[in-house]
Amino acid sequence: MNDILQYKNYYASVHFSAGDEVFYGKILGINDLVSFEGSSVKELKKAFKEAVEDYLDACMEVGKTPEKTYKGTFNVRVPVTLHKEASLFAAIHNITLNEFVKTALAFTLKRTDEYNRLIDNESQMTESV
Repeated sequence: MNDILQYKNYYASVHFSAGDEVFYGKILGINDLVSFEGSSVKELKKAFKEAVEDYLDACMEVGKTPEKTYKGTFNVRVPVTLHKEASLFAAIHNITLNEFVKTALAFTLKRTDEYNRLIDNESQMTESV
């Protein structure tokens, strides 16, 4: 994973603004927008931890669950050829397309290290072209 911070089972995406000369980020996996910033990596990490603690305190004060609620359904847009191949694969294996997608997601998530290496290799090949 690149450009991700983690603290107390909360994650944040982080970026750098060259124009403002500041690192900034936002907490992922929550229903609210909580952002933070710092002029150094050390300040950014400290600001992230403070943002998580402040958010948890605020949620506790109002009796709100801090984690995002997921419904278990989402739309996925894929190229027509991939949709066709996945549908055929599911039919051949006597499963629904939904079961195939669930299996593919679980398979990838259980192999995140392999996936990250694959993505890193692909990006390195693209950069060298």
